[in-house]
Order: sequence, then structure tokens, then C-alpha cells
Amino acid sequence: MEVNVPVILLVEDNPDDEELTLRAFRKSNLKNEIVVARDGVEALDYLLGTGAYADRDTSDVPYLVLLDLKLPKIDGLEVLRRIRADERTKLLPVVILTSSKEQEDLLTSYQLGANSYVRKPIDFNEFIKAVNYLGMYWLVLNQNPNK
Repeated sequence: MEVNVPVILLVEDNPDDEELTLRAFRKSNLKNEIVVARDGVEALDYLLGTGAYADRDTSDVPYLVLLDLKLPKIDGLEVLRRIRADERTKLLPVVILTSSKEQEDLLTSYQLGANSYVRKPIDFNEFIKAVNYLGMYWLVLNQNPNK
């Protein structure tokens, strides 16, 4: 019997931040499958089953999206706007995980329907704690509308 492990979509263009996030998940013993999209176009292709992901079953919605804001091709705010505009993904939990300290980014993220906004801590141990808290809340405690 195959057990379906909830997928997390990590949208991150910085290889160092990607590796840090993956290490933090491993250290937190979160066993989710993590799919990485390195720009906004790839993230939307994955979620909406277009481009390189045209064969993907879009009814299998990720459990959570961790979305950086400063992305190439299509920025994180536009990705969020499109996630909320699509019937298949409009209820998908999206956590903004960014180094941006701009108040405008924070406000716009929530106005567009972000579920949470987390600034990436600089210190690795703090980052691990933040990812652990994210995992505990979004993957264990939160009731996901898509599942």
C-alpha cells in the first residue's frame, strides 16, 4: 500500500537559501516530499500543470507552498495573485518565506491572500527553529482545506 506523503512546494531562486531550507527540514525530521521551483514561471507551471509539468495531475495539490518574493521571471507577489485567482489553488496554504524587510511586501502579501509571512532568520539555528515551527503548524496542526 502506497502512502501519500504531503508535498511542499518550495519556491526559491537562491541556491544557498534552498539548501538551508532543505537542511532545516531534514534537521526538523519533517518527512514531506519537497518539490523545488526556482522561479515564478516554474512554480506556476507545477501548480497549474502547464509547461514542463503539463503531464502532472493537478488534482494532487501540494499541502503547502513556501514562496519567496524576489524571484526571476515572475515575482512572488504575482505568483500569489495567480494562485488565488485559480479555482484549483485558491485555498492552497501559502507561506511567504522571504528576506524582504519591506513593509509594502508584507502588506501586499496579506492583501493578496498569503496565509503567513515569515522573514528568513540570518542565523542557521534560528532558521531551523523557524522551519520547525512552520512544519509543526502547517503540516501537523493546521486543517488543510484541500485534504
